[in-house]
Amino acid sequence: MSRSVLVTGGNRGIGLAIARSLAEAGDKVAYTYRSGEPPAELADLGCLAVRCDITDPEQVEQAYKEIEEKQGAVQVLVANAGVTRDQLLLRMSEEDFATVVETNLTGTFRVVKRASRGMLRARSGRIVLISSVVGLLGAAGQANYAASKAGLVGFARSVSRELGSRSITCNVIAPGFVDTDMTRALSDEQRGAIVKQIPLARYAAPEEIAATVRFLASDDAAYITGAVIPVDGGLGMGH
Repeated sequence: MSRSVLVTGGNRGIGLAIARSLAEAGDKVAYTYRSGEPPAELADLGCLAVRCDITDPEQVEQAYKEIEEKQGAVQVLVANAGVTRDQLLLRMSEEDFATVVETNLTGTFRVVKRASRGMLRARSGRIVLISSVVGLLGAAGQANYAASKAGLVGFARSVSRELGSRSITCNVIAPGFVDTDMTRALSDEQRGAIVKQIPLARYAAPEEIAATVRFLASDDAAYITGAVIPVDGGLGMGH
């Protein structure tokens, strides 16, 4: 049965791979994007593009109304939208810290809270939050990003306890280094140094993160909630 799905930040990178994977599986997929143009490949799959900045509560509400009108209440939410403002602690501004937390953590709170309304009425739902191995390991120059991504773990586990009795699951995926435009911008030397830390000795493909999302959103994962699933090539093992 085709479900109503929302992927935040679905216009590029990991989010694009997730939206494409769920659409190819037969779901009705909406995705948010903040700037630029919606990707043609998602339009070809019939996905609904919704411009929305998740740091703005009014835009979030409007996005949900549009999605509900066009494809029904959200049954599967993938909270993927996020930003980075990397800087060493002593040079990091209040704005750099607040912007990252507001988008990555508070923005996720907004979209999950709004989706939970329909899920509670339906007594079912799947929520998947995209965190990061950095939220488990920490990283120099990413105190803001690591704090926001670590916060998703506590948030998801609290949500899973609150909503579990209504057959709503909430899980976290912690990707490692993924081959996207962001990581391709690194120098060969930087990429090489990162790969040396990864037991599987390679970057992940975005499709490997998407495959894990697809599993957690499926009936096969109906008894998994409050879990943190690493998809990191072994980089963060033990955390």
